[in-house]
Amino acid sequence: MVIEKIEKIKKAIKARESAIVAFSGGVDSTTLAALAYEVLGDRVLAVTLDSPLFPKRQLETAVETACEIGIPHRVLPFSHLGAPYFTANSINRCYFCKKTLLETLIELADKKGYDVVLEGTNASEIKDGNRPGYRAIQEAGDKVLSPFVEFDVTKEEIREIASIHSLSAAHRPSMACLATRFPYGQPITAEALLRIEKTEEYLFSLGFTQVRVRMHANIARIEVPTKDFPEILRHSVQIFEKLKDAGFDYVTLDLEGFRSGSMDEPHLRNKATGGEEERRGEEEREE
Repeated sequence: MVIEKIEKIKKAIKARESAIVAFSGGVDSTTLAALAYEVLGDRVLAVTLDSPLFPKRQLETAVETACEIGIPHRVLPFSHLGAPYFTANSINRCYFCKKTLLETLIELADKKGYDVVLEGTNASEIKDGNRPGYRAIQEAGDKVLSPFVEFDVTKEEIREIASIHSLSAAHRPSMACLATRFPYGQPITAEALLRIEKTEEYLFSLGFTQVRVRMHANIARIEVPTKDFPEILRHSVQIFEKLKDAGFDYVTLDLEGFRSGSMDEPHLRNKATGGEEERRGEEEREE
């Protein structure tokens, strides 16, 4: 089944003749870039946008992974922080983020003569939760191709494809931009992003591989897999002191453990009960 999907993806990419790949170095974009490079060679360019939302650790990983694939790679400076509609951090934040990102890549593709922008949204992502960013992809029309959505490729299948191609990203933990560390409505600032990046980097330095530090005003809510709880507690004093020094008043461990999209949970609970907040969100989306 997955082999058939690989061939369909490669055929669709080859038909576009040349492409830019939105490249973060995560398993989705890495797998997409590897398939694109296989069929297009030097007629494909991986582009990583160097943003305050993108931790330096991830940027380094993206550079190393592009070298591993052999694909031509370019890093471009990029920031959303001058845009009030993004920094206000509404429920539609990801829509504005993705739209600006795609506009930047489409402009580069037009300027350099590439036929399409490839991006790695997968079929698992669009089935659940709050995904306003996907609307921006749809609005881009045929200027953007999302092969994993078009051919119904799930996250698990992408990891399988990455393993088939012996990519180091196959078992790489999921990554997400630093904006996902803030509850909706809490403004996103350069100072807060840097604080989150530094505190997560500290936790990585202790040996944790899957970490989120969610920032609720001046409270740090740490998410790690539940299996890592004993190790977190073993380092609790030094973690507490480090995060206090970083400016947090309180440091907590989330007893549910790590999970992607935890900041969406209040919104989704409200949506399930048909609350007033969801109705307001629908009105904003219609605007």
